[in-house]
Amino acid sequence: MFRRPRTDATPQTRRTGIIDIGSNSIRLVVYDGSARLPATLFNEKVMAGLGRSLAETGAIGEEALALATTALARFSSLAREMEVDSLRTVATAAVREASNGDRLIEIANALGLKVELLSGEAEAVAAGYGVLSGIPEADGIVGDLGGGSLELVRVVAGTVTDRVSFPLGVLRLEAIRAQGKGVLDKTVERMLGEAGWSKRGEGLPFYLVGGSWRALARLDMHLSGYPLPVIHEYAMPAATVTRLQRTIAQMGKSRIRAVPNLSSGRVATMEHAAALLGVLIRHLGSAETVASAFGLREGLLYGELSAEERREDPLVVATRDEARRSGRFPEHGDLLDRWIAPLFADDIEELARLRHAACLLADVGWRANPEFRAERGLEIALHGNWVGIDARGRAIVAQALFTSLGGGLESPAPVGQLALPDDLERARLWGLAMRLGQRLSGGVAGPLRRSSICVEDERLTLRLGEDDAPLYGEAVEKRHRALAGALGLTADVAVGG
Repeated sequence: MFRRPRTDATPQTRRTGIIDIGSNSIRLVVYDGSARLPATLFNEKVMAGLGRSLAETGAIGEEALALATTALARFSSLAREMEVDSLRTVATAAVREASNGDRLIEIANALGLKVELLSGEAEAVAAGYGVLSGIPEADGIVGDLGGGSLELVRVVAGTVTDRVSFPLGVLRLEAIRAQGKGVLDKTVERMLGEAGWSKRGEGLPFYLVGGSWRALARLDMHLSGYPLPVIHEYAMPAATVTRLQRTIAQMGKSRIRAVPNLSSGRVATMEHAAALLGVLIRHLGSAETVASAFGLREGLLYGELSAEERREDPLVVATRDEARRSGRFPEHGDLLDRWIAPLFADDIEELARLRHAACLLADVGWRANPEFRAERGLEIALHGNWVGIDARGRAIVAQALFTSLGGGLESPAPVGQLALPDDLERARLWGLAMRLGQRLSGGVAGPLRRSSICVEDERLTLRLGEDDAPLYGEAVEKRHRALAGALGLTADVAVGG
């Protein structure tokens, strides 16, 4: 159950940064915004490949160290220029296991960066928290594939339970597979069995964390013509993973590099990543994979939150922040949702939170050209950086905004491909109700607080105080009748009393 965030105060914000020294890449991410769901202000990675030579030499190669030194110097300078309040530098498997890992730590220290060397268990917990941060209702196995290690985490009921780390990073897989056909399969089967994880994912989704696995999801989105360019919560059944293994081998690296939005740095490891995923979900018993845009870095931030902050709905937090930045009157969305709620008392909890998000975003199109306000609302709902919402939910919110901002009752592409007709019909009704509330109130608080709307004896009754009677002008009447007609009711106004 989510706790609704406070509406009576603007949340305090801090600019935080994380430098993530991974086995494959080194990345700086700077966040700004609310603690529960900070927005990404800056994101840059360098494919340093620190773990590439570990299997052969046990050490980080000189070329990789040089790349890492340049990246860390740049990232340290950028963090200072961006006036980051809190900068956290973490290192994972490659630095942890390399015989010369202390050299990289010394390099970072010389740049003023204090490195936290995360254990395999700490990596696993952070990955689990990252998925819970972006998919609060997650119930399954999280798999975080890095360059040097693979972490598996059981998440359920908003918490991390069992976790384990294996030396199965993507940079190690080529050497394992080179030993012969079936060696990777036997290796995974043995490791899972010894750790007590065989069939632990039976009937549960497997959540994908890590750039190599997200690249697989991105490739499948391209091949299947998926209409939404948002990877978070993109699902692939086990059969799709098996098919991808064959497809990658047939396409070749040059054709894969041409796939839009797919990081070229991941192409070389995709075949190995797909092979590992295929055998892993088979031995775990998972029937479906779900991509998570959030992982270790977001999990580190989530781990610092209080229990109360973790219970906040990330979708509502993010849409409320967007309303504060883009809307005219910050309190309007929450009031609008409460105003129309009596008409939709039978909405289940999941629909009610989507309706709330739509109301919070109801004013985001006001700065756009009037001819394109509906399209602006559609674009924000479909492509906004939201979490705690899947493609169906995005389509429902998009339909509500499109209708409320004057787009009419049609379902523009790709909304109709992402949600069921009944979902979209409900969203149209929300949109008409939002449109009425906004026109009546002019977007301000007072008229919504002093009025109400309800269904009484086949009538859609709008109740106004005597002093507010002049607000019921021609435009308001027109929208009142439109909503009443869509509900199969007669429009009625009650003034005073």
